[in-house]
Amino acid sequence: MADSTYEVELLNGNISKIFAGVYNDFKAKAVSEYKFELEPLPYEEFVDAVEKDYMKCIVLKENEIPTAFLVYTTSISESIELNLIHCLGTEDEIAKVKLLIEKFLELTEIERQDKVVSYPMIGHQSVFTADIAKYGFKFIGLAVLRFMMGNASSERILENMKLSEKLEGYKIVGYSDLYRDDAIRIIHESFRDEQDAIYDTRFKSMEGTTDIINKVVENIYGEFLPEVTSVLLYNEAPVGFAFANVTGGKIANIPLVAIEKEHRGHGFSEHMLNRSIKMIVDWTKLGKRVFSEVNVTTETNNYKALKMYRRIGFREDYCYPQAYLIPRKKK
Repeated sequence: MADSTYEVELLNGNISKIFAGVYNDFKAKAVSEYKFELEPLPYEEFVDAVEKDYMKCIVLKENEIPTAFLVYTTSISESIELNLIHCLGTEDEIAKVKLLIEKFLELTEIERQDKVVSYPMIGHQSVFTADIAKYGFKFIGLAVLRFMMGNASSERILENMKLSEKLEGYKIVGYSDLYRDDAIRIIHESFRDEQDAIYDTRFKSMEGTTDIINKVVENIYGEFLPEVTSVLLYNEAPVGFAFANVTGGKIANIPLVAIEKEHRGHGFSEHMLNRSIKMIVDWTKLGKRVFSEVNVTTETNNYKALKMYRRIGFREDYCYPQAYLIPRKKK
């Protein structure tokens, strides 16, 4: 480090001319080392997105050459979303990460008075945990589980799983936009006191939850699958939801599952998920719509949810720390 001079600044027109090397190094490792489901933007499109202020990019230059960067956004949710930290190689990696984090905290100082910082430390980024903890970050463990299409064991588990008997007055149907207000209310009531609301504070308010649901059903968070999304009705009124969307070309996802408190304890989450996953499997086998997998994320200490997903045929793929930094209150 003594032989190197480091500078940290926001990506600008001058740096962008020599930034391609470190960005394309990340792009080549996005799937293998960072578990990205989608290919990152091509270099020119990434620079264009930064110039249009869709995201912000902090670049670390080592002897005038960019060798690391940090990407964050402030406009997608009520949180400040720290999306990625990448370094070219591992030499002096922690020193570079510290400089990037310190610049990030400096640039977001005012916003952090009211907003949570959310940082999913996926893939290689998990090695930064101890170092960013020194800046006050807390952590929640998250597990990613996958149901792989064509996996005989998973499909057999799904087909043979024993579901609880449906009680009188209950049935499960596909999603209709007539249910949107009920979905907002039920998701808000189910998640406002859960760990999810720590790093995505939108769950704490009806207004914030409205933003989440709108972005799910209006294809902002991937392609929404209304037919696959399962809705639990009781006497024709919605009391539960298992949403489904497409986050990659052939990758389906279950982003939200919730049931009204008074209707829990009867195994209805399994009923909803069984219907949704079977529909995806059937579509794939019939060629109506081909998927490679369905994935879901849940807390590593949510043993009830982990057991439920295993009973349906999901298997844990990997875990990662979800970092968050609570707002700084004005003095």
